[in-house]
Amino acid sequence: MNSMIGNMMAAATVVCMLGGCSSNSRLESPDGRISVIFERDDKGVPFYSVTVDDVLLISPSRLGIVAADGSIPGADVQKVIMSQCSFDNTWEQPWGENKRVRNHYNEMSVELRGGESASIIRFRAFDDGIAFRYEWDLADVDSVVVMDELTEFNFAQPGMSWSIPGSYETYELKYRELPIKDVADANTPFTFRTDNGVFGSVHEAALYDYPEMTLRRDSTGVLKADLAPMPDGVKAYVPKLFVTPWRTIQIGDKAVDLINSAMILNLNEPSRIADTSWIKPQKYVGIWWGMHLGTQTWISGTRHGATTENAIKYIDFAYDNNLQGVLFEGWNEGWENWGGNQHFDYMKAYADFDIDSIARYAAEKDVELWMHNETGGNIPEYEEALDSAFSYYSSLGVHTVKTGYAGGFKGGYYHHSQYGVKHYQKVVETAAKYQIMLDVHEPIKETGIRRTWPNMMTREGARGMEWNAWSEGNDAGYLCTLPFVRLLSGPMDYTPGIFDIDYSRAKADKGRIEWNGPNAHCCIKTTIARQIANWVIIYSPLQMAADMIENYNGHDAFRFFRDFDADCDWSEALQGEIGKYVVIARRAGEKYFLGAGTNEEGRTLKQPLGFLKQGVRYEAMIYADVPGSINPEDIGIERRVVAPTDTLDIIMNPSGGQAVTFIPLE
Repeated sequence: MNSMIGNMMAAATVVCMLGGCSSNSRLESPDGRISVIFERDDKGVPFYSVTVDDVLLISPSRLGIVAADGSIPGADVQKVIMSQCSFDNTWEQPWGENKRVRNHYNEMSVELRGGESASIIRFRAFDDGIAFRYEWDLADVDSVVVMDELTEFNFAQPGMSWSIPGSYETYELKYRELPIKDVADANTPFTFRTDNGVFGSVHEAALYDYPEMTLRRDSTGVLKADLAPMPDGVKAYVPKLFVTPWRTIQIGDKAVDLINSAMILNLNEPSRIADTSWIKPQKYVGIWWGMHLGTQTWISGTRHGATTENAIKYIDFAYDNNLQGVLFEGWNEGWENWGGNQHFDYMKAYADFDIDSIARYAAEKDVELWMHNETGGNIPEYEEALDSAFSYYSSLGVHTVKTGYAGGFKGGYYHHSQYGVKHYQKVVETAAKYQIMLDVHEPIKETGIRRTWPNMMTREGARGMEWNAWSEGNDAGYLCTLPFVRLLSGPMDYTPGIFDIDYSRAKADKGRIEWNGPNAHCCIKTTIARQIANWVIIYSPLQMAADMIENYNGHDAFRFFRDFDADCDWSEALQGEIGKYVVIARRAGEKYFLGAGTNEEGRTLKQPLGFLKQGVRYEAMIYADVPGSINPEDIGIERRVVAPTDTLDIIMNPSGGQAVTFIPLE
């Protein structure tokens, strides 16, 4: 039976115990507060339940997978074998919110044997949640056709939840705050707070070769796993020796405990990339925002953004401002086909984009080029081009590619089906072969595979900045919900940092954009201080200053991004309430950064600075709202000397924020 136990690091502590043939058993977290109980009813149907401090969180909930012939792998049970293990180690990652991660859990394996076939339900209990998955090794068959998953999440306590609706195609949907009992369907992460004070989030980890899991309330009123199907209705075609993704429930006493959890990462295997020295976090700018505003176009023409002239200008800006990369969207031929056959040439640049000379110039300036690959959903064409395109980019010294999947997949496949999951993984592995990092838009959701494939740097997977350019946009309440829901799954390329809050500088050139149309009302719905704080709050190892570079030139507040370091060593969410406010601190080397944001309510918070290194004084550069100002672009910048024994007053206007850089004086 395939088990991750065999792949664990030798330095770990592992203690195992074999049990008898009992059909129920209890697994406790290392601190004893969380328990998972496995049982089978009198018909042999398996269930699990979860308690926190001996109070039921998840009532008995069904387990199982249904195959095409109606059978459940391992259902013909003649023998039940149980064992428990304890595991504890600390591992290091090449990048991440925290470079050092402790992986401490107790495990219970429930093996259901029938003849030569075996099915295992493997449980893990951490101090910050529980997880389980299905494993099987079947005799007399070559494969399994999965038609359904029976996994349930039967909440024992009433409470509130935060999620987006369940969708097989997109995550770019608005959050809903609903009583748990009123949720008909949801994507994950599905974050909740029970009335008795338990915070949690349902998600999945290590998603490979299997459709994503959404949640849907069944006819009995229970939230159940709902797998994205393929056009023929099948959920997955898998081999007879297989393990599913982990089904996860993160658990905490406070909302910020969910942000600080590493459980999703810990449920993934160690890196399969032996040499990760080429995988490096970056700060970047790009030819991108102008296209969403309408001041530039992806397609070649009079307003084309990705030209040689603009490329040189952006590379110079990156060089002058301590930024490592420049993104180019609309550089390659094919955008003229948009809305038609969705055909792109991933190697041929438009005539006004001299890619060879641009690559040479960037290398001279020690600035990384980012190439953009929009697929328009034409997956067969993109997969055919992958090797040749990535080989070409590598020859140019390109180590980062941003991919896009706007529009439906050809052939009627859902983005989040097994077909989609396998495609995204193929791109990750091909990229690794050519030492290319990935920033994926319209992605499959993050499930921690960045531990195993650390070139999978960041993803979109929610309503990002561009929604502010041509829709009602993302309000401050949304931005205070994002860290407690979407970001629990992993990094997000939100593309923060717009300084031209009302687009007045873009509107000034009325010959280039129509401002009387549906986007005439659009603007950024936060203060500029919050835009800066988002560089800290919304974690991504590839962090963008998303505005047009002319809006940063000469702006004193842009110093924060010049000083900022995307390659952090330590992170902690310090305080926050879902949808209301959040405060997060990160350390990179000896420097610390703090970001705070509030919803539409003005707020003052007191934040002790005990997270700073003891015995060291710091120069704090504070970028804050001007108290009481109704102009969102008003920002105050203050220099102050602080120590770890001090407390910072964080004063935020409605939809405002605060960002702080702490640089040691000694």
